[in-house]
Amino acid sequence: MKNIILTGMPGCGKSTVGVVLAKTLGMRFIDTDLIIQQEQHDVLWHLIERYGVKRFEEMEEEALLSVMETEDTVIATGGSAVFCERGMNFLKQAGVCVYLEVSCDELKRRLSNIRTRGIAAAKGMTIEDIFKERSPYYEKYADVRVGCTALGIEEITEIIADRVKNG
Repeated sequence: MKNIILTGMPGCGKSTVGVVLAKTLGMRFIDTDLIIQQEQHDVLWHLIERYGVKRFEEMEEEALLSVMETEDTVIATGGSAVFCERGMNFLKQAGVCVYLEVSCDELKRRLSNIRTRGIAAAKGMTIEDIFKERSPYYEKYADVRVGCTALGIEEITEIIADRVKNG
């Protein structure tokens, strides 16, 4: 089976869904945010504060490209990975890209502190600003879109598994 690449806003459930989906389908799981943290020996929000958004996005692209030889893997990308054109094009060639869509209001409910969440965004940007900026990119790369606002993890997993198996 090809890779399954999960994209979407921070707080949409990529990491949580990714683990359950990998277990359900008997696949491996990789979280590119964790690759960055392990390689840099620090948490995302410290890296963003220390190096800035531009350098963080370079780290993110390096993490995306580091999974080159991967097969049969669910890959949870960072929320800003969609700004890394080279990395996203590479991932799309190696699998199916699934956009986990969540409404802006639901994201505001889920994300109580965007600073310590490790969200790569210019200072002063609100969740609404980030949502408006990123949504077109998630849509651009999506092979499959799953509306997740009113669904639980098991339901989302079932929908993705069904859509990926049945094309």
